[in-house]
Amino acid sequence: MMHGREKSDPAVVAAKPANKAGNPVAEPVERRAGTEGNADQRSTLRTLGRESVAQGLDRIRQAARRSKEIRFTTLLHHVDLDQLREAFCALKRNAAPGVDGVTWQNYESDLDSKLADLKDRVHKGGPYHPLPSRRQYILKQDGRQRPLSVPALEDKIVQRAVQEVLNAIYEADFLGFSYGFRPGRGQHDALDALAAGLRSRKVNWILDADIRSFFDSVSQS
Repeated sequence: MMHGREKSDPAVVAAKPANKAGNPVAEPVERRAGTEGNADQRSTLRTLGRESVAQGLDRIRQAARRSKEIRFTTLLHHVDLDQLREAFCALKRNAAPGVDGVTWQNYESDLDSKLADLKDRVHKGGPYHPLPSRRQYILKQDGRQRPLSVPALEDKIVQRAVQEVLNAIYEADFLGFSYGFRPGRGQHDALDALAAGLRSRKVNWILDADIRSFFDSVSQS
């Protein structure tokens, strides 16, 4: 829902501290004041390498904001021991294990040694191979089943570490009204903004589109 080309309506949602606290170049997050169920996700542990991780990602973020034409070709060195430790600490402790049965608590034992080995395997390229995801199904309201993939814990660590590096690049390209799959923003935040807009502004039209249904219809035609 927009009231201007490629701009979010500042009167619809209340301002919130930026995605990266203390970072002057981070984009402010929009959210309606007083919403429920949108608690911030924070790391479960404070690590010694947090500052170096933040500085490294900040350099990437600033470079991405300075020029839309820049091409990043050497980013793997940012997936270092500190970044992997930060990723591990951000995972849910009670999450279901993957096919290898390794839990957060299992991996925490002798953590530094395991992360050092993981870093070496990731940087060498060949020795690191993601495991197959464990498939789980949850029942939807319409009676269908939604498939869920549960990665192994080491794969979650690597995925999250790489995601943080890529987020630092692509966040510079997102607009204020973009909510999907962004740090600190989710579907509940989008619904909050939509509800606030409908109550406070005159709305002429709303577009509701199901991308999957659209492509299914196109492929069948």
